[in-house]
Amino acid sequence: MIPRYARPEAVALWSPETRYRIWFQIEAHAADAMAELGVIPKAAAAAIWAKGKDARFDAARIDEIERTTKHDVIAFLTHVAEIVGPEARFLHQGMTSSDVLDTCLAVQLRDAADMLIEDVDLVLAALKRRALEHRRTPVVGRSHGIHAEPTTFGLKLASHYAEFQRAKERLAMARFEIATCAISGPVGTFASVDPRVEAHVAEKMGLAVEPVSTQVIPRDRHAAYFAALAVVAASVERLAVEIRHLQRTEVLEAEEPFDPGQKGSSAMPHKRNPVLTENLTGLARLVRSAVVPALEDVALWHERDISHSSVERGIGPDATVHLDFALRRLAGVIERLVIYPEHMARNLDRLGGLVNSQRVLLALTQKGMSREDAYAAVQRNAMKVWRGEGRFIDMLEADPDVSRHVDRAELEPLFDLQPYFAHVDVIFARVFGEV
Repeated sequence: MIPRYARPEAVALWSPETRYRIWFQIEAHAADAMAELGVIPKAAAAAIWAKGKDARFDAARIDEIERTTKHDVIAFLTHVAEIVGPEARFLHQGMTSSDVLDTCLAVQLRDAADMLIEDVDLVLAALKRRALEHRRTPVVGRSHGIHAEPTTFGLKLASHYAEFQRAKERLAMARFEIATCAISGPVGTFASVDPRVEAHVAEKMGLAVEPVSTQVIPRDRHAAYFAALAVVAASVERLAVEIRHLQRTEVLEAEEPFDPGQKGSSAMPHKRNPVLTENLTGLARLVRSAVVPALEDVALWHERDISHSSVERGIGPDATVHLDFALRRLAGVIERLVIYPEHMARNLDRLGGLVNSQRVLLALTQKGMSREDAYAAVQRNAMKVWRGEGRFIDMLEADPDVSRHVDRAELEPLFDLQPYFAHVDVIFARVFGEV
């Protein structure tokens, strides 16, 4: 990730200092369990905690050692020995590197999921507040980008609220599935480490035990995790794209906040560009880009290889940090979104009442016209309105085929917007649990 799109709190989850602290905790908890089983002296386990619990693990020193060992876990253990002293020889008894690396990654991805769930809660809170605020603010609904029928801006936001509720559930499931511990030794047989060690470490680290870990935690879990992040990112983009369209000059029904002193263009001082939501679209693409390599990591050779390792070192921090940033930014955009009800009303009437065409069609069929004839009559007059020849109700009144079945007094109620909003409260009760 780059600092421009990264919050320090999210970056800290993936820092070398955090990683080495987790590695130490895994090793030290394993040592405790081994001491209880009589594999290593209890005094050694106590010394490891006493000397290492507040130690600062020097990332530069570990890198220096790794340049010789060409092995990151060995380099770490060598550095721990420099801090702990002779008792460090009892660390990593019967364990393999993947025990440490995979369990650590599970902790980091779990903690990242917790952060992302908190972020989604912020988005949900902002969406709910603005949806309730504009529950009955009329706006034209669009299909294929073309005016369709009236809806409300609150309903637009309620749709996104329901989607982010599902996003929260997906993240919770991803968290549950990824939070597993493997301390099973070479090729996962427990031949050199007792399963009770794994159970102890899992409990202390807040993880579940991986049922069958081969030598690594199976990567279908990780693929599902990154797939969940990708779907959440797609939801971010859907809302971002909606705002970008609504901010277009010709529409201008809603607009990102534009702060005092902000500049939109180096060349054109009048510009107010949707840069925040454009950034969100780009960040969503980055998060989704993690899915294919995560899926390809599932098919490792036999009990293990490390073709997944370089992938996860990149996509783990990048996908979680970028999505964290995107969700926080989205919450801020929604919270401060500038909404223009008067522009919504203007656009709603832009086609001279054509948004009521279905209601006219249905009224004509109920008055005895066949659906085919009614459709032809309504469409014929609608095309006149498209050509700028007048308002829809006037065209209908002047059409002999229409006027034989309905007069203007019967047409006028069909152009009332309120019936379109008759069930808004029902939908809001479904989404928000309130009327």
